[in-house]
Amino acid sequence: MNFDFLLPVKDADIAHTTMLPNQSLGKSIEIHSKKKGLPDIENAHIAIIGVHEGRRAVDNFGTGDHFSAIRKYLYQLFPGNWFSKIVDLGNIPQGNTEEDTYFALQEMVAYLIKKKIIPIIIGGGQDLTYANYRAYDTLEQTVNLTVVDTKFDLGSIEEEISSTSFLSKIIMEKPCNLFNYYNIGYQTFFNSQEEIDLLQKLHFDSYRLGEVANDVKLVEPVMRDTDMVSIDIGAIRRSEAPANKNAVPNGFYGEAICAITRYAGISDKVSSLGIYEYNAKLDEKDQTAHLIAQMIWYFIEGYNFRTNEYPFTSKAAYKKYIVPIEDTTINFYKSNKSDRWWMEVEHRHNKVTKRTLIPCTYQDYLRAGNQVIPERWWKTFRKLN
Repeated sequence: MNFDFLLPVKDADIAHTTMLPNQSLGKSIEIHSKKKGLPDIENAHIAIIGVHEGRRAVDNFGTGDHFSAIRKYLYQLFPGNWFSKIVDLGNIPQGNTEEDTYFALQEMVAYLIKKKIIPIIIGGGQDLTYANYRAYDTLEQTVNLTVVDTKFDLGSIEEEISSTSFLSKIIMEKPCNLFNYYNIGYQTFFNSQEEIDLLQKLHFDSYRLGEVANDVKLVEPVMRDTDMVSIDIGAIRRSEAPANKNAVPNGFYGEAICAITRYAGISDKVSSLGIYEYNAKLDEKDQTAHLIAQMIWYFIEGYNFRTNEYPFTSKAAYKKYIVPIEDTTINFYKSNKSDRWWMEVEHRHNKVTKRTLIPCTYQDYLRAGNQVIPERWWKTFRKLN
């Protein structure tokens, strides 16, 4: 693919790295510069991309303009004992129309995923999630999408796509590759009861802010079942991340959002991450940029601790637990390597019995032992039958 449309990282941002210690990320990341050109992406594992597109970011004018502060703080951080090769490909410029930008992002993400390189997208309006999702069209696979946001951003199919109305397009437009949608951190008073009921009717999963704040570990099996992750900076409380015109008093603390991105990184299935709605004009003392840099660091840290447990290579590496419950039996599997849990959903397809493994928690196993079928099992069973 021709990457000539990409804008290099600013010279001033690269010049800053010359003063950094040799052990810093800025000295180990290969960066797209005006002088050296695009880095070689062969054998790369992770690619960072900024997207200069904020025209459809509702009530957040100015998003997508400047990413220098994010790069500055990211380059300053020190990597752990990582094996991954990381490249910074620079920025996708704003197209003549929003659709032009969507197309460029879609093509680029599709190309990277096919080469098994994980794109980390920094936006720009969250409507870019739609372009990220469309990149999976060429992969001919179903997609599980996780969105970290205070709102569902459903909108309606008749509305023009925007940062507050992209989900209906993902659900309704063909080709429809979406199998499951997860929302992490929604706040009830920002979503109508009709929207909440609709997501339940579609057997999608949503977790209120309070649930996740009380136990962030709830996110781990969700991420293990996710292909792409979209994070709205507005899901973080204003005091932690002020660089968003839609920031609100309640939301995730910095350490919680970093834990969420680490869970995304450690998932063997997650193949793209987007962080959206950053508005540099509102960033007091670069606080949000610093937090986003740490979120990216935690994602990469998680990636370097992947255990390659998905899909199962051999069930011999797992301990099987059989739980009779009501009129059925649920098989649970516990990994000998990571102690993580899966459960098996049996279903019929074209008159053939099939078994699908889905991530779960130890608590799901305990509930089944108490003769309560886990909600995650029920929702998957209904979708597959």
